[in-house]
Amino acid sequence: MTNTSPEANILSVSDFTRNVKRVLEYNFPAVWVSGEISNLAMPRSGHWYFTLKDDQSQVRCAMFRQSNQRLTFTPNEGMQILVRARVSLYEARGDFQLIVDTMEDAGVGALQRAYEQLKQKLQAQGLFDAQHKKELPEIPRCVGIITSPTGAALQDILNVLKRRFPALPVIIYPAQVQGVNAPEQLLHALQQAQEQALCDVLIIGRGGGSIEDLWAFNHEQLALAIYDCPIPVISSVGHEVDFTICDFVADVRAATPSAAAELVSPDQQEWLSWLRGIEKQLSINIERTILSLQQQLQWQYKQLKHPGRYLDEVAQRIDELSARMEQQLKLQLQLRREKTLTLEARLQQHSPVHQLNQQQARLGYLQQRLRQSLQPHFEQLQQTIASLAREMDAFSPLATLGRGYSLVKNEQDELIKSAAQLSKGQQVKVYFAEDQALMTVDELIR
Repeated sequence: MTNTSPEANILSVSDFTRNVKRVLEYNFPAVWVSGEISNLAMPRSGHWYFTLKDDQSQVRCAMFRQSNQRLTFTPNEGMQILVRARVSLYEARGDFQLIVDTMEDAGVGALQRAYEQLKQKLQAQGLFDAQHKKELPEIPRCVGIITSPTGAALQDILNVLKRRFPALPVIIYPAQVQGVNAPEQLLHALQQAQEQALCDVLIIGRGGGSIEDLWAFNHEQLALAIYDCPIPVISSVGHEVDFTICDFVADVRAATPSAAAELVSPDQQEWLSWLRGIEKQLSINIERTILSLQQQLQWQYKQLKHPGRYLDEVAQRIDELSARMEQQLKLQLQLRREKTLTLEARLQQHSPVHQLNQQQARLGYLQQRLRQSLQPHFEQLQQTIASLAREMDAFSPLATLGRGYSLVKNEQDELIKSAAQLSKGQQVKVYFAEDQALMTVDELIR
């Protein structure tokens, strides 16, 4: 029997709140919630307690010290925020609450998410791949700067270029770097630089600021234009810790505008030092070359001979060559004579008369061998014919007639084998061994 008394299901308050807390935390994973901060409390313990509300509802929140220490800003009363929190229950009071792990300024958080989404999209399309990056020229013909003409970033770039390589030409393509119209103006300046084709490297950027200040450099169309730009582009937006989409898609990212100027400009002092070294080495090489040529000239001068001595040597050389040529001609003539005799002997061997005599001798020899080989065959054939003749005689009708037998044939010369083939008064031919006779049948004896 089941016990249905109330006492069997009674829970203490602690047990009840503990069970509710367990159910909430198990069934509700971490969620993102946006709202306005109210009743913010920051006690000395370092934990923060506040209410997150909107026009219709509110919920208590707690953000413990180990979580809020990671924030880069301090929240205040009335701020719109976005929190990532776990659903829980404060057992001591039975209050439903959110335990906040992460907090973002609602405006900044939206921008950050848009930034991350665009970054992932362009990265998936391969716009950040190193294989598409173009190399910077070692010594540019001209540097183009796309930035605000009144900003400190432009002055920083110009000061560095003037200090490092004042002879380097610079073209400024002015554009707004902050605000609603900034992306369009930056795009126009980039297109203008490509159309003019006067620069072989471009710097695009501005000084530091908040994510909202730098947002123009996170524009998708601007990123695509930088990727497609045939001129190498250096992105120098903000400070070293700031990263924008332009930084990833550009051919080179500089931590600051000044660093970008350092990258595009050769160090004048280093080049002067290098040129002085080249000049010194060139002077040394020239001196060594002149000294070597002088030594060669002296040696050639010592090798010069009087024309008469040279002619005597040439005449002696001619006599020597003439003797060698005469000897070589005699040798060649002797070899040709021997070759001619050899060819005559071979020609004699292949003469038609010689060939005919050889063939006649071979014909006589073959005729003699033919006679010698045919005689035994003739004798054997004669013996075979005689034997076959004897055998034929044994079976010949004439031989039979010679033993006293005769043959009877009718008028159609058909052989009569039986009296039944005869009729009275019929004439028949009778064949004997030596002759034949014509007879008439007088009577048939059956």
